[in-house]
Amino acid sequence: MPDAAAYYDVGSNTLGNIARKVKGLTLPNLRSLGLGNIIDIQGIEPVSFPTGSFGKMAEKSKGKDSTTGHWEIAGIHVDFDFSYFPTGFPDEMMGQFLELTGCRGYLGNKAASGTEIIKELGDEHVRTKFPIVYTSADSVFQIAAHEDVIPLEQLYEICKIVREKILVHPYIVGRVIARPFTGKSGEYKRTTNRKDFSIEPHQTTVLDFLYDAKINTVSVGKVNELFANRGIVQKEVSKSNAEGCNILMRLASKLQNSLIFANLVDFDVYYGHRNDPVGFAKALREFDNFLPKILDKLDETDALVLTADHGNDPTTASTDHKDLGTRSSFADIGKTVADFFKVDNDLQGKSFL
Repeated sequence: MPDAAAYYDVGSNTLGNIARKVKGLTLPNLRSLGLGNIIDIQGIEPVSFPTGSFGKMAEKSKGKDSTTGHWEIAGIHVDFDFSYFPTGFPDEMMGQFLELTGCRGYLGNKAASGTEIIKELGDEHVRTKFPIVYTSADSVFQIAAHEDVIPLEQLYEICKIVREKILVHPYIVGRVIARPFTGKSGEYKRTTNRKDFSIEPHQTTVLDFLYDAKINTVSVGKVNELFANRGIVQKEVSKSNAEGCNILMRLASKLQNSLIFANLVDFDVYYGHRNDPVGFAKALREFDNFLPKILDKLDETDALVLTADHGNDPTTASTDHKDLGTRSSFADIGKTVADFFKVDNDLQGKSFL
């Protein structure tokens, strides 16, 4: 992005740098759609006659997190700054945390990797029964707890209190995230029972317009949580890329007149944030192997859009398919979805349908 310097991201290029690190990516199905026609990616050469349309999407909104990215994809711009806490949460906020949640104390209160902080503080958490509170580069308030120390429903209730009673004006925090884990000393491991409590979108999204038009909207993965469940008819929980892909196959086989909005979590959670380009490349190959199966489910009434909601660099034309160019906003996707379903809307962005 041209404004990478503003986010301390000069030199970041998720796919380009992964490819260089692993001496070239092999993604034949994504290549055939035109992935290599977008930018120079080692191992993925451009093709003369791609089977899909292709392009780059600039981001107009501030921020570089999942909430911002998904909201802009859904057709709105985020022109305000979320609240970030690089040095931990303020004393006043944490005082409210103790008062309103009934917790006798807390551990952490700093920016940290989720896997590292449970290694560091897991034993003390088990001993004291204090929740581990931490944040990241994103606008998030995260609470980690061992499932045998703070049961899931209690952890979710604590997160709900933080979302509804503590993170109010002047704070604008994208997500409160429950981060349960299990195991014993030296072997703690996060579970798939993560739960996000998100702020509601500040404007009407394409999901709202489709919902009002009685068009079925289905979320797969964490999408429903990023929109605070608004504008979504059917929610499908997935806890891995493989599970998300299997759900996509099932839905594509039986649904009609529906928008399926899916997020595959593994790229970000397990490889991007953990600085694992080799694992990221392997996950890309696995998705590339899956891609023909979902393409085979599509007919002339269907459309498929593949995109990222933000980058996460783990190292720091034919007559039928057009070069869509560098789009001016992620919101072009939401506008295109509305156009596809022929619903009236006032979304940001420009349809490329």
